[in-house]
Amino acid sequence: MKKKFIILSLVVIMIDLLSKTLVSETMALYDSITVIPGFFSIFYIKNTGAAWSILAGQRWFFILLSSVVCLVLINIFIKEKENPWMLSGVALMFAGTFGNLYDRIVYHAVRDMLSFNLFGYEYPVFNVADISLVIGVFLIAVNIYLEERSN
Repeated sequence: MKKKFIILSLVVIMIDLLSKTLVSETMALYDSITVIPGFFSIFYIKNTGAAWSILAGQRWFFILLSSVVCLVLINIFIKEKENPWMLSGVALMFAGTFGNLYDRIVYHAVRDMLSFNLFGYEYPVFNVADISLVIGVFLIAVNIYLEERSN
């Protein structure tokens, strides 16, 4: 049963790396393509920090942290029984963490490109790995909530 969660993780990693490569090879840094005026654009940037450029320039810290997180997630995945919420969440968190770790090692920064303007607020630019991380955390939180509720 765990095979499908491994496939999920691999597919997300491939989509993340392919989308980053497509943008980085077809656009110059800081170029932008408007997709939906006033709402969504492809804006190619590199981020040396975490979300909102927190701790920018701390590449080795993030490489070490992401490596440890990947190992912890693999350990949780191996020990987890057959809970689809938890396995999906862990698989997506691993994919997101690995995708950004790869960028930090190979490109010395994370390649971001998805830019949204929500009600006049320019949301920080992000990528597929970041989406995967957020969804993974959400699924694990739902799992914890459902387990607590059933007890």
